[in-house]
Amino acid sequence: MKILLTRKQTKAGNYISEIKEADEYTIVHEPIASIDLMERASRAFVSIFIRHFPVSYKKILVLCGVGDNGGDGLAIARMLYALGYDLEIYIINHSTKQSANFKKNLERLQNKIHPVEISEIDEIPDFNKNDLIIDAMLGAGLSRPLEGLIESTVEKLNESEAEIVAVDIPTGLFADSLNGDKDIILKADYTITFQTPKLAFVLPQNGDFVGNWEVVSIGLHEEFIGKLESRYFYTDSQIAEAFIKPRSKFANKGHFGHALMMAGSYGMIGAAVLSTRACLRSGVGKITVYAPECGYAILQTAIPEAMCLTDANKAFLETLPKLDNYQAIGIGCGIGTAPKTAGLIEEVLKQVKVPIVIDADALNIIASDKKLLALLPKGAVLTPHPKEFQRLIGKKWENDYEKLALLEDFAVSHQCIVCLKGAFTAVALPDGTIHFNSTGNAGMAKGGSGDVLTGMILALLAQGYKPEEAALLGVYEHGLAGDRAAQLKGTTAMIASDIIESIRF
Repeated sequence: MKILLTRKQTKAGNYISEIKEADEYTIVHEPIASIDLMERASRAFVSIFIRHFPVSYKKILVLCGVGDNGGDGLAIARMLYALGYDLEIYIINHSTKQSANFKKNLERLQNKIHPVEISEIDEIPDFNKNDLIIDAMLGAGLSRPLEGLIESTVEKLNESEAEIVAVDIPTGLFADSLNGDKDIILKADYTITFQTPKLAFVLPQNGDFVGNWEVVSIGLHEEFIGKLESRYFYTDSQIAEAFIKPRSKFANKGHFGHALMMAGSYGMIGAAVLSTRACLRSGVGKITVYAPECGYAILQTAIPEAMCLTDANKAFLETLPKLDNYQAIGIGCGIGTAPKTAGLIEEVLKQVKVPIVIDADALNIIASDKKLLALLPKGAVLTPHPKEFQRLIGKKWENDYEKLALLEDFAVSHQCIVCLKGAFTAVALPDGTIHFNSTGNAGMAKGGSGDVLTGMILALLAQGYKPEEAALLGVYEHGLAGDRAAQLKGTTAMIASDIIESIRF
């Protein structure tokens, strides 16, 4: 799905909100009144909220601003009240201007709940750990820091131990631009957001504010959203599963490619084992693993399904094997950075004529000799973690928004695909788009997980998937396998081998 922006600059230099555009188009073309669209959004919020928080859970305090986000909060409070929830409503009078939808929802509360109005800082109530706060103070259109009454309310909430659920976005957080270092932002435990994720949600620096989050559809016009030229996307199950190619019952191993995995060095043969096993689990027809001589017995024993080709060097790779007859090549897992291995990488980049996935030490070798960047084949898939990517570009970023700009620039200028690993792994494509992944968990932050991803992408390339498809699908299925492994083993106990055993294409 697309990630819609609240501030997108037009060619004329003006700023528009894609979210607001989609709202307005839906209102006109469904057609539906604005207040009815708000009612639908609030009902969708409640449908998710009641799954997580039963009636008897905690007393609820609904904090509402006086704009449309506050209008959502009033509607949500009315619906929860009708379902039997114990709640109080507080209206934070941070402005003298009330939106029309806020006023309408305030009228609908008459003879049901009497909201408490807060106009001065000393009127802000005390919050405690037994409270469940619904934050509906300010929405996704915020573009300046909090101040005054709202700022004081958020500060008091952050100091409390209250559990907080944000409506659409935590108050104070900019949806798709950088907050200042001193900005006060609400720290929500859970966020239920409307229609599409907000860019801020998938960036590490905002994790403490957004908490766990979930997207709920409010029925905005999908055809119109499809025409918006967004640069950011969120890969969910619907997108990923559309890539998967069905298998004919008359197929044979020759239909699914022969991959070459160049991996391992003395003490790091495990990386070759993990990447090769992951490749086999991901549907490749055949795989040959090319490793130093020290890995031969290990590989032949650990992975009998793989063919093994060894370098004459016992400890590391130094000689380029013939690259004919392979449909895809993977290189880098555990190979080390010996000078002769670096020479091998250069030769591979010069001679490769099939899709390639490059990981780990191969990326470090390229980073240490920037002239190798010019040899990157068009469509190459790179799978760095953040430190490896910083080495590739030769600089560190100040914040996650700068990181995205650098990632986009690298993928476009080198016409390659970059899978920047981490939570919500960002896959940058040569067309300048960035696709954030929806699967995965913290249990995957273990040695060997990256080797598994390399093997999975290699398998897809060998089977004839386009590099962009292989990257997006490989990252998604890698995270999904990690989620299955976490269910079986727990995030603390799971290891990379558990991810491989949980692959289910």
